[in-house]
Amino acid sequence: MSLNEQVLSYPIPADAALEPPAEWAELRGKCPVAHVTLPSGDQATLLTRYADVKQVLADPRFTRQLNAPDAARLSAEGGGVFNSEMATIIPDGGEEHQHWRRLVGKWFTAKRMTALRPSMTEIAEQLIDDMVKRGRSGDLRAGLGFPLPVYVICDMLGVPAADRDRFSYWSDTLLNLTRYSKAEIDAAQGEFFQYMSDHLAAKRAEPGEDLLSELIAAGGPEDGGLADIQILVTGMALLVAGHETTANMIGKMVSMLLADRSRWERLLADPSLIRTAVEETLRLDANSGFGLPRYLREETEVSGTVLPRGTTVVCSMAAANRDESAFEAAAEMDLSRSPNPHLSFGSGAHSCLGQALARTELQVVLEVLLRKLPTLELAVPVEELERVEGLAVGGLRTVPVRW
Repeated sequence: MSLNEQVLSYPIPADAALEPPAEWAELRGKCPVAHVTLPSGDQATLLTRYADVKQVLADPRFTRQLNAPDAARLSAEGGGVFNSEMATIIPDGGEEHQHWRRLVGKWFTAKRMTALRPSMTEIAEQLIDDMVKRGRSGDLRAGLGFPLPVYVICDMLGVPAADRDRFSYWSDTLLNLTRYSKAEIDAAQGEFFQYMSDHLAAKRAEPGEDLLSELIAAGGPEDGGLADIQILVTGMALLVAGHETTANMIGKMVSMLLADRSRWERLLADPSLIRTAVEETLRLDANSGFGLPRYLREETEVSGTVLPRGTTVVCSMAAANRDESAFEAAAEMDLSRSPNPHLSFGSGAHSCLGQALARTELQVVLEVLLRKLPTLELAVPVEELERVEGLAVGGLRTVPVRW
């Protein structure tokens, strides 16, 4: 049976933690608009070519309205994203969405990231020192990958970093497609909602120098600001997105660079490659998770295929990032690749708001690791690295290293 005729289960499993499923290349070549079955049992359309994914992510007809009655559910229990009610609170498109991005985006500018860099470096150094005190080996994910982005985003939101274990559980529950029951997901979302409500009340009483205090100070919609519920959901979304994706990417980036130690040696010899190396690991990440789902409000054509109104499309940026028509030697890691127009942060009006933050954190981690732990290596064969299954955001279960 050809790929055009069969319906694949999605996400498509891969044999190795850092390698893509073989089906990606086949789909790009022979079936760029494919039928897939989601964990919920619902059907969707999967896009794997660079040009198609970029086109759809920039096209306002493809919306994030996954709460539409005929939209595919990502998981049977409603996990994987905030539930449909929560997801509609932040405006989906048009001037309202741009207004929200302008208000929140002030905290994610390159200039602000440059100002944050020294404190990020200090946190990374402290975390690595703590790992070294415990011995000659450790789990890089637990010791550095997870705590660093949590400390940074908690600081930006004025939230106590001591609560980070609670955020970990809440974000895992809200981003997992298969692990939790509907009751567990609803309970976690309720607890998280209550936590942020209390946190915002405290910020109103005693503002600080943080993003949420600034959003409160801007006033309500009548003053050009956001409604209370929008500030609350923004805080929840940033806490989840601001740590889970980068925490997982730190582990994957270091694993990819250590999988062939000549890459690490090259960076030790020439640290000026850190910036392009980060971009290349983002591009080559074969375990980035679910991709971006979109709902089609009107009939549209993609890659010569007519998609009817009501279609749910899944854009696989990870598959698109390995498209030979967009990247020379697309399957190879080139630490000096430039330009590198990968789609890991999306494209268009909904491209990742926190991409400057993620890039800065990844660059800082690599800088500090190369400087403090030049002898770093994987403590297990790369074949033994295990993926975290079920997450909408892909990651590794552990990253065992020694130095």
